[in-house]
Amino acid sequence: MIDISEKKIVTRFAKARGRIALSEKSIEAIREGTVKKGDVIECAKIAGTLAVKRIHEIIPYCHQVPTESIEFNFSILDKSRAIECTCEVKALHKTGVEMEALLGVEIALITIWDMVKYMEKDENGQYPDTRMDEIKVVEKTKGSSCRLDDQSKLDHISST
Repeated sequence: MIDISEKKIVTRFAKARGRIALSEKSIEAIREGTVKKGDVIECAKIAGTLAVKRIHEIIPYCHQVPTESIEFNFSILDKSRAIECTCEVKALHKTGVEMEALLGVEIALITIWDMVKYMEKDENGQYPDTRMDEIKVVEKTKGSSCRLDDQSKLDHISST
C-alpha cells in the first residue's frame, strides 16, 4: 500500500461516467417501472453507493476514504438504447477518490444488467446486444479547485 502519511488532508472530488446498452424491451420496462425485480435505477444507486463505501474491501491496495458525498445520476439515451450513469464522489482526505467513482459506476451498471437480464437473453441464453462501455473518469480535482462547499470541515480537520 502506498504511504500517504506525509500528505495533507485536502478536498477531493472525482466524477466517473459509463453506459450500458440494453434492448428496447428493457429500456421500456425500466422507464415504465415494470421490471420484475423492482425499481432498477434506485437499486443501482444503492448498489453503487455501497460499492463506493466498501472499495477498500474489494481492491487490495485502495485506502479507506471516508466520503462526504456520493451522488448518482442516470439518463436514458433513447437513440443509442443505453442508460448512462454518472457517479460523483467528494471527500476530505489525503488521497483521491477516482477509484471510488469508477467502481460506483461499474457496480451501478452491472446491477442494472442483473435486474433486466431475463429480458436481455436471446434464445440461446446469451447477451448479444448488452454491454457496458465508455467507463471513465471525466473529472478529478483536489485542494482549492475542489467542489466541496464546506471549507470549515477542512479547517477543523487540519487544526486537530
